[in-house]
Amino acid sequence: MKGFRIRRILIERGAESDSLTKRVLDELPNAPREHVEPYELAPCENIEEMDKESLRIIHFKGEFLKPCPGTKRYICCGYKILNVGSNCPLDCSYCYLQSYVNQPSLRIFSNLQENLDVIGDIIDSSPDRIFRIGTGEFTDSLSLDFLTGWTDFLLPFFSRRKNCVLELKTKTSSIKSLIASRYRKAIVVAWSLNTPRIIANEEHKTATLKRRILAAQECQKAGFFLGFHFDPLLYYPGWEAGYEQTVQLLERYIAPESVIWISLGSFRYMPSLKRAIKRRFPGTNIFDGEFVAGLDGKFRYFKPIRVEMYGKLSERLDKWHHDLGLYLCMESDDVWRQSLGWSPENSENLCSYLDSRVRKLMGD
Repeated sequence: MKGFRIRRILIERGAESDSLTKRVLDELPNAPREHVEPYELAPCENIEEMDKESLRIIHFKGEFLKPCPGTKRYICCGYKILNVGSNCPLDCSYCYLQSYVNQPSLRIFSNLQENLDVIGDIIDSSPDRIFRIGTGEFTDSLSLDFLTGWTDFLLPFFSRRKNCVLELKTKTSSIKSLIASRYRKAIVVAWSLNTPRIIANEEHKTATLKRRILAAQECQKAGFFLGFHFDPLLYYPGWEAGYEQTVQLLERYIAPESVIWISLGSFRYMPSLKRAIKRRFPGTNIFDGEFVAGLDGKFRYFKPIRVEMYGKLSERLDKWHHDLGLYLCMESDDVWRQSLGWSPENSENLCSYLDSRVRKLMGD
């Protein structure tokens, strides 16, 4: 992956004998390594020292499967997060992790594979419920896969279950292990998309738009279902033409029938994130729009701007294909109605809508 290297490996006490630790050390035999004590929980105040060139291997003692940290004040999709690690080797200017993570370095959990049975018990105990699970909330799902081999054991584990899907969300084109795997069932490969301008100026160390979509095409041809996430949408002079370019590339390379869902979400941030972004990316223009504090304390574009962006992009996507599983991320009922012309009304109904997409495409 371009512009990415591991400068050192930090092995926390307790992780030495875990299987993932051995794999990483075998993949990086020449990287300096240190055995360290578990990092004390404390705010990472100097955000410039996120230390994305250090890889910390941790025997995780928390919950591996957790609900997405949404808010009751907006309609939430009911997503479940598979906790594989935190922080990300990519460096998007707007990334919320800059003010969310309270510990530096790339962090991977070495005992994930040994705890899969616990996750399986949770899924299997509710056979009538659909679990939509993803690994891309606290890190990119595929950017470290060449080291961790996550896909080697996650794909067979989830593919043999009938009431769940695993979504691997990425901004890379790192799909070699996916294509090599023989497992396809219940696996969704998803890409975060933006305009060529935003990718070039704000999504540092990521794959270009065309490389992402060509990777998606390759995964589709190999039999995977696809997802796409236009999040965060960014408002700037010429935004509509920029997103038109993105949709045109989707039209050119992707067959829409196996797209399970597409989400739209606007740029939003807590005040602490703005301070971090200004410090780490002083030349960014992402704050040039008009923002207002939302019900959750995050700043968002004024409602008419969000409605305009969602409305125009959803109308354009509908011209590509009428059944893409389009939904809004963390928006209110009235924004849904004004921009898309309908609303699930609440989080429970949005969950049911997305679960129905899973059942429809999976053939159950």
